[in-house]
Amino acid sequence: ELEQIDTTVWYTKIQRKDYQVGMNLTGVGVDDPDVNFYENFYSTSDRNYTAYKNPEVDKLIEQQSAEADVEKRKKIVWDIERKLADDVARPILGYNVYNTCWTPQMKGLVLQTNSIYNGWRFEDVWLDR
Repeated sequence: ELEQIDTTVWYTKIQRKDYQVGMNLTGVGVDDPDVNFYENFYSTSDRNYTAYKNPEVDKLIEQQSAEADVEKRKKIVWDIERKLADDVARPILGYNVYNTCWTPQMKGLVLQTNSIYNGWRFEDVWLDR
């Protein structure tokens, strides 16, 4: 039987691991896989709500975090993604896709400079006509 609960109750339950199946929205404020991997999949993370543990994945997460070469890091990140999918660690059911368009006359628009959460600010936008 499914139980629909309020958000305030839900977060307490997932922190205690007091559920069998749940659906959760999650996001991070930085466009970098490091934050997502550490928060959601690293064995000792407080936000690893599924209690997923894989020492090999932990090691890969640490490796990608320290890798300066973009192509090498990309390969490690894809290795992590494959292992998470194979382990069914925390299935991702969907992604939000946002699109934006503008005209050259639009001035002051800043898109996603350092976060997935700051691209919708229009306080300083104006039309040059």
